[in-house]
Amino acid sequence: MLDFLVRRVAISIVTLFVISLIVFTGVRMIPGDPARVMGGTDADAAGLAEIRQKYGLDDPIPVQYLRWAGLALRGDLGESIRTRESVVWTVARKLPITLELACLSLLVALAIAIPAGVFSAVRRNTVWDFLANAVSLCGLSVPSFWLGIMLILLLSVRLHWLPASGFVPLWENPIGNLQRMLMPAFVLGAGLAAVLMRQTRNSMIDILSADYIRTAWSKGLASRAVIFRHAFRNGLIPVVTILGLQTGALMGGAVVTEQIFVVPGFGRLIVEAVFTRDYPLVQGVVLITASTYVLVNLLVDVSYSVLNPRIRIGGAAGG
Repeated sequence: MLDFLVRRVAISIVTLFVISLIVFTGVRMIPGDPARVMGGTDADAAGLAEIRQKYGLDDPIPVQYLRWAGLALRGDLGESIRTRESVVWTVARKLPITLELACLSLLVALAIAIPAGVFSAVRRNTVWDFLANAVSLCGLSVPSFWLGIMLILLLSVRLHWLPASGFVPLWENPIGNLQRMLMPAFVLGAGLAAVLMRQTRNSMIDILSADYIRTAWSKGLASRAVIFRHAFRNGLIPVVTILGLQTGALMGGAVVTEQIFVVPGFGRLIVEAVFTRDYPLVQGVVLITASTYVLVNLLVDVSYSVLNPRIRIGGAAGG
């Protein structure tokens, strides 16, 4: 177990190093001059030169990277060019909003996908199976921005059931917060639910055809015991893998969803940072997102041994 964790942490460090290099050089390829953004359209050449010197924008890119990486290792991601606030503080204010949206989206996806996938596998090749697959295909095909707009038109404009947009902090008004987060959570979770449902169905079909499941049926065990006690737990292993891989997709999908529903979270923050050429903020946001993604995948790998004790972290099967 310890050797596995050491290897994975080492791989994670290398991964984050490569990502930081790509992000650092990539944002500097964005057209535009960040000094002009800070100085405004009326800034003269002397003012622009002073800004570039202050923020080290005239230094060679390797020098800029080493300076930024050294500060990042100490927890200092720099200062936003646009707002002059600490990047860490800016992210700390926005990240909980997107994390709440992502958690609600996961709950929506799991609440839809797991029961539908299990039911579809148990009722394989019936009308219910075909119906579940058709709904799953729709979930994969429908763009999130279109679904979001349709929900706003139906639930907000026509029925007046939910607010169309905006955000209320959870600690200020829990009910108002939930009302405003339901639609974006459903939009973000619908696509994930479609992926998880199909994976759950395929995994359960494979498990239900295994020898030990046939043995359980032959012993006369109740259907519920065979499906949920013997098959369901092993069938979750591929689903957990997909769930971990889709974490990054949730963060990426939040960019579009937060724009549609005017949720002031992580997604909107990075869009605004890119448009204003806010190098430190873009770098900090992407680095934190990548770190979260790497951590989630590490937890997914560790969870395999919890779901199935026969699986050993080191890669060898237990005897």
